[in-house]
Amino acid sequence: MSKAFTKESDAADEDDDLGGLPPLPPGGKNYITPAGYARLRAELLSLMDEERPKVVEAVHWAAKNGDRSENGDYLYGKKRLREIDRRIRFLTKRLEIAEVTDPSVHHGSDQVFFGATVTYADETGAAQSVTILGIDEAESTQRQVSWIAPISRTLLKARVGDVLKLVTPGGTQEIEVVAVDYPAPARAA
Repeated sequence: MSKAFTKESDAADEDDDLGGLPPLPPGGKNYITPAGYARLRAELLSLMDEERPKVVEAVHWAAKNGDRSENGDYLYGKKRLREIDRRIRFLTKRLEIAEVTDPSVHHGSDQVFFGATVTYADETGAAQSVTILGIDEAESTQRQVSWIAPISRTLLKARVGDVLKLVTPGGTQEIEVVAVDYPAPARAA
């Protein structure tokens, strides 16, 4: 049977909608900062308004060139179009359930809430800092962790000076909250 008459599987596309991100905890909210929300929304609009139309145009051009089974431009374009559509579905779903939370409302507080940059010292006295953000915006390379990460769960609601027990794969260790910082509130123009 020719491949032209077989339906492409949407099951694989649906499975990949999370883009490798962990699912939200049951009953949990999809917390995100205003900046994170703006970044995801900008990516969604860029995909819909710029990238997808370019790929559709390229696929249309390639389809006019004849035999589609051996047409690399057509095959690659269709694959890229599926990837773009999958990302659009993912971003749309995540933005619909996003709970935008502005961490600057806690500016000056010494208690750890969503959006805080927390400096803590481990048992050896080595200090580390992490920023607690939403799962859709946290970048581990930037020392950002999602609010559902074990370190975040341990730190949330703690205050400067609190000694906490952090459970890690290597065992339990004590950490002490040294400092808590929040972004300053935006000035009204």
